[in-house]
Amino acid sequence: MYRTHNCGELRKENVGQTVTLSGWVSTSRDFGGLTFIDLRDRYGITQLVFDTETNKGLGEKAQTLGREYVIKVTGIVRERSSKNANRLTGDVEIDVKELDILNVSKTPPFTIDDNTDGGDDLRMKYRYLDLRRNPVQQNIIFRSNITIETRKHLSGEGFIEVETPFLIKSTPEGARDFVVPSRMNPGTFYALPQSPQTFKQLLMVGGLDKYFQIVKCFRDEDLRADRQPEFTQIDCEMAFITQEDILNTFEGLTKHLFKSVLNIELPSFPRMTYDEAMSKYGSDKPDLRFGMEFINVKEAVSGKDFAIFDQAESVIGICAKSCEANFSNKDMKELTEWLQRPQIGAKGLVYIKFGAEGIKSTVGKFYSDEDLLAIGKLFGAEQGDMLLILSGELEKTQKQLSELRLEMGRRLGLLKDGDFKPLWVVDFPLLEWDEDSQRFYAMHHPFTSPKKSDIEKMKSGDRATLTSLRADAYDLVINGSEIGGGSIRIFDKELQSKNFDLLGFTKEEADIQFGFLMNAFEFGAPPHGGIAFGLDRLCAVMSGSNSIRDFIAFPKNNQGRDVMIEAPAAIDKAQLKELGLELGNI
Repeated sequence: MYRTHNCGELRKENVGQTVTLSGWVSTSRDFGGLTFIDLRDRYGITQLVFDTETNKGLGEKAQTLGREYVIKVTGIVRERSSKNANRLTGDVEIDVKELDILNVSKTPPFTIDDNTDGGDDLRMKYRYLDLRRNPVQQNIIFRSNITIETRKHLSGEGFIEVETPFLIKSTPEGARDFVVPSRMNPGTFYALPQSPQTFKQLLMVGGLDKYFQIVKCFRDEDLRADRQPEFTQIDCEMAFITQEDILNTFEGLTKHLFKSVLNIELPSFPRMTYDEAMSKYGSDKPDLRFGMEFINVKEAVSGKDFAIFDQAESVIGICAKSCEANFSNKDMKELTEWLQRPQIGAKGLVYIKFGAEGIKSTVGKFYSDEDLLAIGKLFGAEQGDMLLILSGELEKTQKQLSELRLEMGRRLGLLKDGDFKPLWVVDFPLLEWDEDSQRFYAMHHPFTSPKKSDIEKMKSGDRATLTSLRADAYDLVINGSEIGGGSIRIFDKELQSKNFDLLGFTKEEADIQFGFLMNAFEFGAPPHGGIAFGLDRLCAVMSGSNSIRDFIAFPKNNQGRDVMIEAPAAIDKAQLKELGLELGNI
């Protein structure tokens, strides 16, 4: 027997018991005749005591133990004279009588501790050591709890879990595919799925009615803190439903997860149209933990001989409450430079401060105090408030002001940990126009259904009319992060064919890529729709983390590399020959 208890289990009521523990040596401290060792496993840490005076050989053996040695000990639980209130086992220790060294360890390249001295690259290289750290383990356990509760809830709602293929057909829409050459079919390639989209629709055609899957997906795209080349979705589809059914079902799942995992009761989720979100917050995933809604002041500021405002397509601002005294001229210069960085690209920043000593503004020579007060009234500004105003093309200005709004939220401490503000964003555009390629792309994907009231408009050849088409599409947003997205699907072959036409597919291209789905629609496809949650991102948001990597056992770095196993890697010539592949100059 390796253990009778784990390292986080023993309490005062165990005093006097003979126990056996196994784990890793976390720290070792020698005090003459006494050696103290902290023994660690997944469940916690227990202090061990070796007394050289009562057992010299055992004490000397304990002094040879290094960090991360794997040991088994047997001893008697006793109450500690110096207790550790920061540890669940801090009232007791083990008077060790037997010690077995199960395995030795090289000195770790960084400390295996909550606050480690290892950098990201080093910890990624030795991820198996990083996984021994309590914060990392707690993240993995948190993710496990989310998946367990997801399965429990959805199975209770009548969903069945179905696995879909990983080796599928490549489609050029959306992000790049990861492709896999087929040895048995020379010159052809599989693709790894970006999502199980077409398969879950086929499951609805197959009559399974309610499907879910916790599934790996793959996208070959540039990475950042909230992206990985392989990620996990809670993927779901339902038949004979409306958008309202789906929103209610998955609002229920989200509430269940927050209650069961965090013990937080979420209220009913507000709903906001895409147009409203863009108008008020400049983003289709607004963070509602604080206000600072956009106010359009183009009409109010025009005609005062300030050419920048007069010539701009839009002039939009936000009101930062009770903070003007905290922003000096130096601070405002720094904030302006922050906005002018290439990542945001604003040309400048206009501010109006309503201070105790009067009004101060960067455009004071163009606008009287009465003018500035009138502008402030549009925002509901009071003494101590500060207006921040940007101008330019509407879409660019909305995006820039959205970034500024979030930055002000951070600087003013308005993004509170443990404060969760979910909402549904609905009525997305069906299509979006790309100037570079001079064609429409699907804002969600090609299978998203237009609203019934907009189907007739799909016959129009007018770009403005087609841009105005709205879809039965929806996103779940929590604290400024898109947690999930989905839509009601097209289930009529003719309507699907029309949508492919708008997206620039020829009949031949549509048949080659999606003919199997179009054929299925000829055999009584039911009305259906679904949603997919980003599991990694959901875990990060619920835990207040900024990176999904924290919740993935073996993540890739920002170059898409696994530095632990050194992947991706070259393959030998024999493998290339077997696959019928030749490498050019790379």
